[in-house]
Amino acid sequence: MPALTTDLFLHDLAASLPVDARVVDRERMRVFECDALSAYQQLPLAVVLPADEAQLLHTLALCRQYRVPVVARGAGTGLSGGALPVAGGVLLSLSRMNRLLELDPLARTARLQPGVRNLAISEAAAPHGLYYAPDPSSQIACSIGGNVAENAGGVHCLKYGLTVHNLLALRVVTMDGEVLSLGGTAPDAPGLDLLPLLTGSEGLLGFITEVTVRLLPKPPLARVIMAAFPTVDRAADAVAQLIASGLIPAAVEMMDRATVQAVTPLVGPIYPTDAAAVLLVEADGSEAEVAGDIERMLRVLQERGASQLTVSDSEAERLQLWAGRKAAFPAAARLAPDYYCMDGSIPRQQLGRILQEIEALSAEFGLPCINVFHAGDGNLHPLILFDANAPGQFERTEAFGARILEACVALGGAITGEHGVGVEKIQSMCVQFSRAELTCFHQLKQAFDPQGLLNPGKAIPELHRCAEHGRLHVHGGQLPFPDLPRF
Repeated sequence: MPALTTDLFLHDLAASLPVDARVVDRERMRVFECDALSAYQQLPLAVVLPADEAQLLHTLALCRQYRVPVVARGAGTGLSGGALPVAGGVLLSLSRMNRLLELDPLARTARLQPGVRNLAISEAAAPHGLYYAPDPSSQIACSIGGNVAENAGGVHCLKYGLTVHNLLALRVVTMDGEVLSLGGTAPDAPGLDLLPLLTGSEGLLGFITEVTVRLLPKPPLARVIMAAFPTVDRAADAVAQLIASGLIPAAVEMMDRATVQAVTPLVGPIYPTDAAAVLLVEADGSEAEVAGDIERMLRVLQERGASQLTVSDSEAERLQLWAGRKAAFPAAARLAPDYYCMDGSIPRQQLGRILQEIEALSAEFGLPCINVFHAGDGNLHPLILFDANAPGQFERTEAFGARILEACVALGGAITGEHGVGVEKIQSMCVQFSRAELTCFHQLKQAFDPQGLLNPGKAIPELHRCAEHGRLHVHGGQLPFPDLPRF
C-alpha cells in the first residue's frame, strides 16, 4: 500500500475508533507480533481491539475500502502461526469481547463472546453441576473464539469430542460486513449446515462474534489407570484393543520413555522410568459405571502385556497420576533451549510404527525428540528439542517436523489433529491434498472472502507454491499436476 494511502487509512482508523481500541505504536505492537509459535514474527500495520460488534464492522469497512488485509486473533495461544500478523495489515484482536451473554442450566447451553476463556465457561457452569468438555492444554488462557477457529480438542476429546462436537451455534461477520447466524439450539437448523465449515477455518472465512456451546453434567466420579509397558508396540496394541472392545474411556494418553524420564524430576517417581511407554486411561461416570469400566480396562491392559498397573483410589491420586502428563511441555523446556511442538494424527493401530519412524528421523537429523500422544484418537505431539541460536538447527527442526507429517500421511493420517495449519504446515498441505481438493478449498474461501483479505498466506497453499517446493501429492507413483510448470 502506498505511503499516502497508508496514512489516510490510519487517519480514518484513528478518527473512528476510541484510543483504547487501537494500537499503532511499534513497541506496543510487539506483544502481538506472533502467537505461541514464536519462531515466526511480524509486526502489523495496526492492532484493533474492538469492544463490540459495531467497532468490528466499522474496522472491516475501512479495510475493504483501502484493501487492507485482516488477521483475527484470540488469546494468542495457537501453535501453528494462524494468528501471525500480515505486513501492512490489521491484526484484529477479539480479546475485549469477553462477556458471558447467557447461561441456561435447563437447556445446558452457554452463549458467549469469542474472548471468553475456555476454562471460564466451566467455572461459570460449575454452580449448576455442569461443565464445558473440550479441554486443550492451554484452557486456562485460550479463548473460545480461537478454539472454534482451530477446532481445538484436549485430553478428554476421545469420549466427549472436539470443539465442533460441542458447538451449537455461531454468529459470524464476513469480510463483506454480512452478519450470519449459523446453527441453533434446536435439534436441527434450517438450511445448509455451515457450522462445521466455519469450525476449524482458521480465520479465513469470517470473524466469530458469538458462540453457543453445549454444557454437560459434571461426572460424579473419575478414576485413572497408569499402565506401564515394556515395548511401545504393546502399549499401542493395548490402545487399539481398548477401543475395539467397545470401551470408550474418558481419556487415553501415552508418553514414551524419554517423556517419562523428563517429567520425573518435576513430579517425582510417579511412573516407572524403565518402561518403554506409559498409558493413562481414565473412566468417568457413576460409581457403578466407573467400577465396571475400570475392571474391563484392567483386563484388556493385562492381556496386552502391561508390566505395571496402578489405579487411583482418590481424587488426589488421580490428579497426581495426571501431573506428569500435564508437565510434559515444561519438562521439554528444561531439556533444551527450545522445543518445537508438532501436531499430526494417525490411525490408532499405527502408533508403534510412527514412533519408530520418529526415532529414525531423530537419528537422521541429529535432534532429540520426546513424544506425548492423545493416543485414544491418534493425535500425536512430538516435541523436537533444539537450540535456535545454533546455526542451522531451526531449519533442521522444521525439516524434521515436515518429515513427521509426511509419515503421518503415509500411514493414513493427517498433518494436523488440533493445532491447525497456519503458516507452520502450509507446505505439508501439498503432501496431503490433490490439486482438485486444494482448488475446492480456494473456491470456498473466495465465496466468503472475494477480495482475499482475510488471513492471507495461511492454511491453504497456492498451487504454484506446491510445485515450486516439489511437494505435490503423488497418486500411484504418477507425476501429479503434469500441467503445472516445474522449477
